Amino acid sequence: MGTIKKPSLLQSFIPILVLVGLLIVNVLLVYGDDALGGANQMALLFASAVAVIIAFVNGYSWEETLRGITSSITSALPALIILLLIGALAGTWMLSGVVPAMIYYGLDILNPTIFLFATCLICSIVSIATGSSWTTVATVGIALVGIGDVLGFEKGIIAGAIISGAYFGDKMSPLSDTTNLAPAMAGTDLITHIKYMALTTIPSIVITLIIFLVIGFFYDAGGEVGQINELQTAIASKFNITPWLFLVPAAVIALIVKKVPAIPALFIGSLLGGVFAIIFQPDLLVSLSGESDFFMASYKSVIDAMSTDIAIVTENELVNELLSSSGMKGMLNTIWLIICAMTFGGVMENTGMLKRITQSIIGLAQTTGSLIATTTVSCITFNVTASDQYLAIVVPGRMFAEEYKERGLHPKVLSRTLEDAGTVTSALIPWNTCGAYHAGVLGIATGEYFFYCFFNIISPIMTMVFGFLGIKIAKLVKKEETKND
Repeated sequence: MGTIKKPSLLQSFIPILVLVGLLIVNVLLVYGDDALGGANQMALLFASAVAVIIAFVNGYSWEETLRGITSSITSALPALIILLLIGALAGTWMLSGVVPAMIYYGLDILNPTIFLFATCLICSIVSIATGSSWTTVATVGIALVGIGDVLGFEKGIIAGAIISGAYFGDKMSPLSDTTNLAPAMAGTDLITHIKYMALTTIPSIVITLIIFLVIGFFYDAGGEVGQINELQTAIASKFNITPWLFLVPAAVIALIVKKVPAIPALFIGSLLGGVFAIIFQPDLLVSLSGESDFFMASYKSVIDAMSTDIAIVTENELVNELLSSSGMKGMLNTIWLIICAMTFGGVMENTGMLKRITQSIIGLAQTTGSLIATTTVSCITFNVTASDQYLAIVVPGRMFAEEYKERGLHPKVLSRTLEDAGTVTSALIPWNTCGAYHAGVLGIATGEYFFYCFFNIISPIMTMVFGFLGIKIAKLVKKEETKND
């Protein structure tokens, strides 16, 4: 076997330049919003091929490169299973009337002026309780998209409010995996991390809520009271709407709060949706299945809702758009994207190209502010190139930990920066596992909601502002100094 050489900086950037170039062609010149239908997946594979060729030039064998790809894809398997279960859950919650009931009652409570503000706040609370932005988006998020659509809001701004709130809760909840991962990588404890992170995170969410509140006062949503009543009537004509249906999402949230893993919790949620469909929507099951036998009608309708397409047709076209689901099948395109993204990320990390890019930036960081900015940029770079928020936290965390200590900075400065930049920006990248997930679940392209995710945009800026202005930058206290004090 030949000697393996470290990749040069130019070699490391070539696959990224190829990827960015192909994505620009796909999105701006050829496919537009349809780029996620296959073109961007191919762009990731072509860029992966370029990275593999460079790896061969540097002495890596195909077996070594394949190990990196396999390891990367394997790390994403739980997310892929969750995506399939989210598709099943969305289907049975639609069939059972859970989502229609959320929309029905939500139209009574939420008015256009406070809708965006309330949406962000509701998602913040749910996400803190569950510790999961993914669960929040897939449950109350789907219902809020329906409500906002009825009220006349653009889908992009609705998704922006949902994701902003969901990621605030995800960052601040002690139940969140990334909130536990960041301090572990930096070398501090969970409670210290959350308290210190609140210094940048709370101002970011306050600014976000103010922006959504101001937008609500001036946004001409166009929804009318008469139209809302018509929509509620159309929903009630097909579903038995009752508050008992809310037991299903309440059970799922309770399971997650009790630290039941996401996969079994979502599977139970899907099954509960099917059971409640049989109990509360028997006529709908018979009409959808075309079967006269109720057992056969129930079985067929629930299985179809979990796996393929269902569409409940009313006399109102807008309601028809809301009352449809694609089950697990609707998630396959997103899964394809994630597999291609993890292939690219696996080659780039396993061959040292991502590490080479990050190391080249460290030398530019001469001050504390520039070090924090460098960490922020590195996290975003990993979200773009490795396509995974965990890698965007783990790799910069490992690489910068010693540098922060050498400069006398407390590890919580690093852990806060990792979350402020790594966690939240993952939702803004179309081919990142998080960006692909949210776009797939909400049915809204990342490009549509990107500029409305104010919290996700403000957070990394806020952490850099604190760094450059020297606001609340914790220093390491040496034992000798502590004794003298």
